Amino acid sequence: MSGASQRLAHGGKTIYGARVGMVMVDTVFPRMPGDFGNMVTWPFPVLVKIVRGFSPTKVTTLPAEEMMEPFALAAEELVAEGADGITSSCGFLSLVQEELRQRCGVPVGVSALMQVPFIERLLPPGKRVGVLTVSTQLLEERHLVAAGAGADTPLGGCENGSEFVRIFASDDQVEVDAAAAERDVLQAGDALMARHPEIGAVVLECTNLQPFTRALRDHIGVPVYDAYSFVCWFHAGLAPRDFGHPGSAPRPWRER
Repeated sequence: MSGASQRLAHGGKTIYGARVGMVMVDTVFPRMPGDFGNMVTWPFPVLVKIVRGFSPTKVTTLPAEEMMEPFALAAEELVAEGADGITSSCGFLSLVQEELRQRCGVPVGVSALMQVPFIERLLPPGKRVGVLTVSTQLLEERHLVAAGAGADTPLGGCENGSEFVRIFASDDQVEVDAAAAERDVLQAGDALMARHPEIGAVVLECTNLQPFTRALRDHIGVPVYDAYSFVCWFHAGLAPRDFGHPGSAPRPWRER
């Protein structure tokens, strides 16, 4: 049989080439490059499903029980369309992690906060992971525990700034002063490090913080992880790089 005749294509999906399915909160604020919701952020194709009517205000304040079904249905639709794994655009959705994991039949990782216990094991003795969130008034112990993080994880928030919370915790703002938002993030990082000098790394809960990750890391001098680092790691297992080996025959095209 010739090599050409062995190159079989395998079906079973609707959409191909996008391994990660992203369940998105319904927003109107700007999604700058680097933000979870700006598609140029991702170095690989993704599938997106917006859960209409679930704004930032709702997602950060509603009981978990009221979010389970709409977000699970959106995740199931993404799997039906071809997603091999599910993630989401808000760290607060750690509250629906278990429901989605039980229902979707594929790997699920919905919150950047899930990185906290892993990263903490990487740090030198005496060092801890701190979390920077949109607001410490909104991020509660239940969100941390649902993500596998310690209830006593050090927290810092952007609520004392003038711009970041005004935009990214809102349901109707459509313009952002990016420079002012960055200042809010850096000031929040300074405050977190000052209160907790034992912090050896920071995880960003809010996916809208991603455009400022590099600036924050350079400013506070410790590693900073976010939803981008989490989803890229997640994707690496769904679509590992194929290095091949010398002398190997061409591999059939397939996506499972």
